[in-house]
Amino acid sequence: MAINLKDITQVIRSKNAGPFILTFDVIFKDFEIYGKVKEKHLINRDLIKKLYNIFDDDILDIVYFDDALAVKFNIKRRIPSGNFGDRDIYGAQQHAPVLDVVLEL
Repeated sequence: MAINLKDITQVIRSKNAGPFILTFDVIFKDFEIYGKVKEKHLINRDLIKKLYNIFDDDILDIVYFDDALAVKFNIKRRIPSGNFGDRDIYGAQQHAPVLDVVLEL
C-alpha cells in the first residue's frame, strides 16, 4: 500500500540545530503506522540522500524515537546559517522535500 508521508503524520518540520546542522522531525499519528515505518526502516539514508542530493557523510544520524512516535534525522547544512547565500536562516523551510515522500507500507 503506497501512502503519502504527510497523510500519516502529525508533524513534519525542520529547524537549525546550530549554524551548521539541520534537524528534521517526522511525528506519526499512531503507533501502528509508526511501527510499520520503523520495522521496514523506510526513513533511511538512501531516502534522505535522494531527497537532499547529499552524500552519506552529510547525514549525521537517523533516530527512531518510540516514545514520541517520531523519526528524527540531522544533516549538515550546505551553507552555514546566516552566511552569504543562505536563504533560510532558521532552517524552518527545509522539510519541504519530505512532504512529498510516498512510502510503501
